[in-house]
This record gives sequence, C-alpha cells and structure tokens, in this order.
Amino acid sequence: MTSKPTTARLVLKITSFILRLLLNILFYTIAVILIVRASNITYDFCYQIFGQVTVSQEPGRDIKFQVNKGESTMNVASKLEINSIIVNKYSFYVKAKLKKHTIMPGTYTLNTSMTYDEIFAIITVPSSEKTNSGTGGSDVSGETDTKEENNTADNPSESSDSDGTNDTDATGDN
Repeated sequence: MTSKPTTARLVLKITSFILRLLLNILFYTIAVILIVRASNITYDFCYQIFGQVTVSQEPGRDIKFQVNKGESTMNVASKLEINSIIVNKYSFYVKAKLKKHTIMPGTYTLNTSMTYDEIFAIITVPSSEKTNSGTGGSDVSGETDTKEENNTADNPSESSDSDGTNDTDATGDN
C-alpha cells in the first residue's frame, strides 16, 4: 500500500518538473523573440535616421508638396509620409530635430527616390514662389533673408537664420 502514494508522488514530481521546464523554455523563447524584434525595429529606425533610405528606386515620381506657414515639423513629416515621399514620419522628425533643420513654407517638387538629406536640402531653402526677385524675400519671422539667399546658393543644405543662429524653428517647433 505504501507504493501507490509513493508512485503517485513521484509521478506528480516528474510532471511538475516537466511542466516547469516547458514553461521556462516558453518564457525564454518569447523573451529572445521579443529582444530580436525590438533590436530589428531599433536598427531599422536608426538606419532611417542616419542612413540613406528612399521610398522607391530611381527615377521615382515627382510630387508637388506644400508646406504652410507655421506648420509643425511633425505635421510636415506626416504629410510627407501620406504622400509616400518618406519611409517613416518619426525618423524624419527625429532627423530634422537632430540636424536642427528649419523647414521653410512654400511649394516644392519632391521625388519619391530622394533621401532625407536631399529632401531637407530642398525644403529648408525658401521656395522660389515665396521670394520676390530684387526685394530679398522674407522668412516666416519677417526678417529679410538676402544674406541667407546668398549663403544657400553656395550651400543649399545650410539652414541658419540671417544672424547665423537657429534658435527657433520657422515651422513653429523649438
């Protein structure tokens, strides 16, 4: 009679051990899968910020894009993503903030095969429709930007204000 309770206890211990082992294996497998996925997402996001990503290969397609006065950088990024000009609005926004780009209002022609840097080179320079020839157009803050026009003609990626600083984003963000 003592063998039945001992056998039942032994079976219970073995079953308990196997169940705990399987649960541990399941937990660690899920943890590894989550870590790998989080790493892939982080890598892709960082590559979008620091790499040269495009929506499509050359020649792409041209899209007219308008930036309104006072529009936030995130709103511009959202519109670019909706128009399939950029891959990810969040990576575009982070890159704009890291590089301290000032997005200027105006109408631009952008291509789906452009990298983020190429897009910034275009949308951080005042649109030709906004500047009046001979009068030295004005930026969003109302200051004249004749000095900036001369600087950006030599280096289109430069996006500083006329006094050389970039304290306030013309899009309404700091």
